[in-house]
Amino acid sequence: MILIRSIIRPSQTSVVLSELLSAGFPAVTKMDVYGRGKQKGMKVGEVFYDEIPKEMLLMVVKDEDKDDVVKIIMKYARTGVNGNYGDGRIFISPVEEAYTISTKKSGL
Repeated sequence: MILIRSIIRPSQTSVVLSELLSAGFPAVTKMDVYGRGKQKGMKVGEVFYDEIPKEMLLMVVKDEDKDDVVKIIMKYARTGVNGNYGDGRIFISPVEEAYTISTKKSGL
């Protein structure tokens, strides 16, 4: 199993979630997060923002589904033709075990 954490622009979240659902990946946890990446924040007029609002999507998928999920996120989270700073990041981690609390079963 693989944990996919993607941090994306809030404006792209609904289309990313819709495409993941259409592709057969309905299970996701969404959280509002704030931070900055390589752009180190942004200045609008005289105000500097160093905590930019983003959304984090968490998904646990089978190893063989990782590439499909990453491709969907990359395609639909990207803004503009060539993408833009601040479009987000995707982090992949192994998951050793997972349990469903109600059934006490392990796995996905």
